[in-house]
Amino acid sequence: MCGRYTLKTPAKTLAEKFGLDEVPDEVQARYNVAPTQDVATVISADGTRKLEMLRWGLIPSWADDPEIGNRMINARAEGVAEKPSFRSAFRSRRCLILADGFYEWRRENGGKQPFYIHMKDDSPFAFAGLWERWGDGGPEIRSCTIITTDANDLLAPIHNRMPVILDPESYDEWLDPDVRETGRLMPLLAPYGGDDLEAYPVSRRVNSPANDEPECVVPVG
Repeated sequence: MCGRYTLKTPAKTLAEKFGLDEVPDEVQARYNVAPTQDVATVISADGTRKLEMLRWGLIPSWADDPEIGNRMINARAEGVAEKPSFRSAFRSRRCLILADGFYEWRRENGGKQPFYIHMKDDSPFAFAGLWERWGDGGPEIRSCTIITTDANDLLAPIHNRMPVILDPESYDEWLDPDVRETGRLMPLLAPYGGDDLEAYPVSRRVNSPANDEPECVVPVG
């Protein structure tokens, strides 16, 4: 799964990297992004890319209670096209969830050791995401989820799952609501195959979402 990540890249760099006209002021450096928080997400709006802050934890449009989103922070790639919670969004409401690193935990010595995974050059990337609208007579809530897949060779010794990191060349296809063929979309959800990722252990301070600071990504012995 993916339960925490970072986005500390400057707004100007994000705009250039993801083809955005502007980046809202709400996008600040984050070292420990956690579920239920608002996260930087790129969606397609009238044929252009737009950055919106969406709640992390997808709330299906048919849900009676928005709290269901607390359990929908991830969507497994293997069932995303068929599962009722995600299939509608998979067809027409796909998004990029912006990040520059993420955390996974490895069980060891009776506990869990957090690891930080990021590009060796610290460049930003995009998780494959889905987004949804929910409203029950009150203000509309827009929410999102991160799609996960099998771990690649780097992640396998740490955890058996990892978030889908999209190839930049597939951004347009993933965002295009007119692309609905499962045969075109599912191949995009493969484990990341590049050798430009690295992973190292970090402090257990990251276990608490209250700790959102540069120390979260500092390597520990």
